Amino acid sequence: MPRTRHDTSQTTGKAAQASRAGGRTTRRRKLRREVPSTVGLLADAGDFAAMRAYRSFTFDHHDDYSDYLRHVDGLLRSLAAQGIHTTVALFDPDAYAEFCREHGIDPDTADARTRFTAELAGAGAQLPYSGQPIDELVPLLVDEAVRQATWEYATSLLAGVGRCADCGEDIGHASFTRASGALTRLVDGAGPGHHHLVCSVPTEDEQLVAVLHAEVAPDRDGPPRMEGREGLDFVTVLAAGLALGGPGGLVLRSTTEGLADRVHGWRLDRGRLVPLSAAAVFNAYCTDADTGEPVPPEPGVEYCPGYEVDDPAPNH
Repeated sequence: MPRTRHDTSQTTGKAAQASRAGGRTTRRRKLRREVPSTVGLLADAGDFAAMRAYRSFTFDHHDDYSDYLRHVDGLLRSLAAQGIHTTVALFDPDAYAEFCREHGIDPDTADARTRFTAELAGAGAQLPYSGQPIDELVPLLVDEAVRQATWEYATSLLAGVGRCADCGEDIGHASFTRASGALTRLVDGAGPGHHHLVCSVPTEDEQLVAVLHAEVAPDRDGPPRMEGREGLDFVTVLAAGLALGGPGGLVLRSTTEGLADRVHGWRLDRGRLVPLSAAAVFNAYCTDADTGEPVPPEPGVEYCPGYEVDDPAPNH
């Protein structure tokens, strides 16, 4: 009997240890679900080929970009199944190489790629993963990278314009204020419905393009609803066009239930947003941008003149 009691005690002790170990494991798993993850994603086959030059990279010459995407998709789904919030960041091989040079680290290591991906989580183009198919996620991430680069460049242009020689006012700040007011008047003038706005500003280095979607309730109850950062991006690009004083254009297309779609247009001219006539809007919309050849007008669309949206007496 004593032997039996001894065996029972050992068994009980082992069971208690196992229970405590199981409890620790369960708590770690729960904590893991509260730790976000970041996955660096290569945007195209060229970037994938550049990373394959590193011997430590998981994929070799036997794998192609579609293999890579399939494995990334599986990883994202696995993390989501564990309840882990995951952000997908655009992994640029050139930026990665520069990062390694600046920090004096060997780029041909998994640790270096991990450090760079962690940096992307705080500053690079990124999107939350919510179960999107990988073939939809890649273009969305590329669009986000373009949006971020456009905003950063437009911001730098505004910062570099300087001050007015006559009154000393910061031209970039004044242009941003004017652009904000112009956007309010653009949407107010369009009325209820869904509005799609595109602003294009050519600069010395690149073409700046900003897109905005705004929804105005039929009873105009409450402010217009805009998606994410689109309002800030749009105002920043428009402000850059106003501050630079060069050419540019703005198009607004409105969709309202029970009415034909309406298209309005404006041009940027010497720091002013000038309404276009209905004929000018028609010509712009019905001309192929690449060839200059006319294209047939879209059925069910009214080509309308622009309306006054800019500050009637801007200082700059």
